[in-house]
Amino acid sequence: MRAVVSFVFAGCLALLCHPVQAAPLPAAERGLRLAAEVVEYECTTEGVTEKQNVQINVELTMPDDATTGRQMSIGWRGTYVTGRELRAPADGLSGVKLYAYAALTGIANLTSATGVSEPLSTVGGGQIIPLPTAVVNMKTTSSNAGTASVRPAAVNIGPLPTSPTIECEVRNVDELTAYTLTVTRDGQTSATPSPSSTSSASATAGTGSSPRPTRTVTATVTAAVPDEDDEVAPAARVAVATPIGAAATGGGGEAGPDGRMYVLAGLTISLAAGAGLLLRRRLLSR
Repeated sequence: MRAVVSFVFAGCLALLCHPVQAAPLPAAERGLRLAAEVVEYECTTEGVTEKQNVQINVELTMPDDATTGRQMSIGWRGTYVTGRELRAPADGLSGVKLYAYAALTGIANLTSATGVSEPLSTVGGGQIIPLPTAVVNMKTTSSNAGTASVRPAAVNIGPLPTSPTIECEVRNVDELTAYTLTVTRDGQTSATPSPSSTSSASATAGTGSSPRPTRTVTATVTAAVPDEDDEVAPAARVAVATPIGAAATGGGGEAGPDGRMYVLAGLTISLAAGAGLLLRRRLLSR
């Protein structure tokens, strides 16, 4: 009886103390946590008519310090979807590399990034071509600042980028996630006007807005002082100060009475006296 009770007690204790497992994440949240997405490729092999439909889980890593004028790297890493691997042609492959590309939009004159892997292992005809285990750094340089959208692009395999043996083009471009790449301007400074342009601007502003000061010049004209034997009218001995550019105002109070009046009066008196003497002489002679 005791054994039965102990067994029942142990079973109940096990049920009560069983650890609680975390509930699975919703599908939408799981999708946000995925580091890679499936890219569908159509691959053409040189000298082979038949094309291969290949699927690769591609993960792109964006740089967080991209600046203008400096080379930046976008990381590329890929793994095959089971059953959709890329296979070598009948003659096999050796001495080849993988060339990965990314398509960029949103920043002027920045359209692509290119990366090259280490040499791939030699494979026989019809075998799966291994993908690089290390991250392939796709490099590019932007001369303009801004925000670009980045998507996985073509993947080629061959000895040189200009002579690929296998070319794989993306089939589901519109379905791919657009990664964000921000490029900031490096060493941006404000323009400082040159001294010559500043001086010219100040001179032009001063000429157009400030009136020129009036310049007044006063000239003093003095009549020459004659010798004692020279006969000069009294009015000629007066110094006249006249401002240049102003109306002639005459001598004013400095001129005094006109001397010609005295001369005329004296001449009249002399003529009258002479006429009187001449008339008296004629009367006495009778």
